[in-house]
Amino acid sequence: MDDRDKTPKDSETVLMALDQISQTIDVMTSVVGRLRTYVQEEAASAGKQPSLQEEMRPDRVLH
Repeated sequence: MDDRDKTPKDSETVLMALDQISQTIDVMTSVVGRLRTYVQEEAASAGKQPSLQEEMRPDRVLH
């Protein structure tokens, strides 16, 4: 098979995969937001809500 014939299909596959990854990230962002809201509401009802400034520090590294 000629490499020129393979490239467009490979590019299409990569673009489809990137689109799927982007959609997955969007869904996970939504899930994380909902979980954050849930935890904050639970903490508030228990009287233990940390300050939002403390919880969302920009210098915090999670990975």
